[in-house]
Amino acid sequence: MADQLIFGFHAVRSRLRQEAESVHELFAEEGRHDPRMRELLAVAASRGVRVVPMPKARLDAMAAGGRHQGVVARVAPIRLAQSLDAVLDGLEEPPLLLMLDGVQDPHNLGACLRVADAFGAHAVVAPKDRAAGITPTVAKVASGAAETVPFIAVTNLARTLRELKERGIWVAGAAGEAETGLYEARLAGPLAWVLGAENEGLRRLTRETCDELIRIPMLGAVESLNVSVAAGVCLSETRRQRRVAHTSKKP
Repeated sequence: MADQLIFGFHAVRSRLRQEAESVHELFAEEGRHDPRMRELLAVAASRGVRVVPMPKARLDAMAAGGRHQGVVARVAPIRLAQSLDAVLDGLEEPPLLLMLDGVQDPHNLGACLRVADAFGAHAVVAPKDRAAGITPTVAKVASGAAETVPFIAVTNLARTLRELKERGIWVAGAAGEAETGLYEARLAGPLAWVLGAENEGLRRLTRETCDELIRIPMLGAVESLNVSVAAGVCLSETRRQRRVAHTSKKP
C-alpha cells in the first residue's frame, strides 16, 4: 500500500510513540524551535526517524489546506481489520461497536474515532456513500485513534445492522424522542450503538432497523449534543454497566 501523509502534533506524536517503524519521514517547519517542536523532534530522534526541515508554504501544500501546525509525516498505513467480520471474529469480549449514520463532517468523524478509542469500542462503522471517510484531517482530529480503531465503510448500513442482529448483537439507536432513557436501558451485552448526524439524526430505515431507540436525558436548555459528545456519553454508560455486571458476577 502507498504511503500516506498525516499532520498535526497529536497525530504525528501518537504515531511515533505507537508505530515508529511506520514513520518514514518527518517534515518539520524550518526555523521553529519552540518547546513543542523540540519535544516532537526529540521523540523522532529517539525512534531513528529522519527529519526534513521544510518551508511552511511546502507544508501548507502537503496538507492541502489542513492545519498541520508545522509538522507533516510520511507514513505507511497501519493494517487494522479490514472487515466487520474480521473485527468480530477476533474479539474475546462482547462486541461494542459505534455505527455512524450520515456523519459527513471529517472533524466529527475524527472526534468519534477518538471517543471510540477512549471507551474501547471495537470498530467505527459508517456507510461508504454520503458520509465522511478517513482523510488526513480525520487522522489529525483523531489524535492517533485512526491508527488504533478499525474504521469499516459498508455499502448498506441497514443491511449491516440486520447482519449484526443475526449475530446476537443488540442494535441501539440514539434518538431524542425515544421513550427509554440512557440510564434505564440495559447495555451490558453485545451492543452496536447507532448515531446520526447532528441536524438530521437517524435516517428512517436505520431507525426502523434498530432493536431499541434510546435518548440521552437533557437537563438544560440545549436540545441536542454534537455526535462525538453523544457517542462518548453512550459508550461511557455502556462501559459502566459492563463493569457493574462483571463485578456482580464475581464470587
